[in-house]
Amino acid sequence: MKIIGITGGIGSGKTTACKIFQELGVPVYYADDRAKELMTTNAVLKNKIVQAFGAKAYSGNGLDRAYLAQQIFGSKEKLSIINGLVHPAVANDFEEWLEERNGEKYVLKEAAILFESGAYQDVDITVLVIAPQDVRLERVVNRDGSSKEDVLKRMNNQWTQERKVKLADHILNNSGTQLLIPQVMELHQNFRDK
Repeated sequence: MKIIGITGGIGSGKTTACKIFQELGVPVYYADDRAKELMTTNAVLKNKIVQAFGAKAYSGNGLDRAYLAQQIFGSKEKLSIINGLVHPAVANDFEEWLEERNGEKYVLKEAAILFESGAYQDVDITVLVIAPQDVRLERVVNRDGSSKEDVLKRMNNQWTQERKVKLADHILNNSGTQLLIPQVMELHQNFRDK
């Protein structure tokens, strides 16, 4: 079974691309969603987060995302700490998920920081979803209701699209100038036939 890593900067449309693959019957592991879930459900991980960021990291409702975001964004050191705690838990979870999908031709692993975290080295093929920064910015502001400044801060914590392009095996252009579905269909055919 091939493991295809799929990524893209915030607002690039990687989730949209993944949903198209899912419609084609391809199993997709959403690393970022699983990370959020594990930060709430995995007792060992929760304990490590409290040790690193204090009891305020969790409130009565679970993980206090606003507090944690405030701690992390703008601090590369704290971002590195949280990534160092969460990524091993996600890696273990992904291995368990893979075992349940034996016999598949290929699976997708969606991760926002596939390249930044080094996880791209653990997949067979990488796919990068790209779009111009102004398009991505507008999408995220409209989707999340975030301010442009907040979105730009988040973008600045990720590698540039140009840096990721150099490491990607395949590119999906989601700028709005090309249809995404035919591009995904072509990759699907390619991955399925090899």
